[in-house]
Amino acid sequence: MRTETFRVSTSGQMSLPAVVRHRWNLDEGGQVDVIDLGFGVLTVPSGAGQHLLDRILPAEQHYAAVAADDDPDLATS
Repeated sequence: MRTETFRVSTSGQMSLPAVVRHRWNLDEGGQVDVIDLGFGVLTVPSGAGQHLLDRILPAEQHYAAVAADDDPDLATS
């Protein structure tokens, strides 16, 4: 595993690396799940997001962590 830095366009778009698109069978495009963790965003194959979140952090704990954050944009999440 490694960390990569990507540019986000002014319209909020970002490209998924080709190696990941191929691994996730997205060569022709498709959907992914985006999980807003409050402190960052996690992108996973479509359908995997909720299962992964449930394994990592039960919903009640996630909501409590987001509610405790001082970021006003998260107050409505």
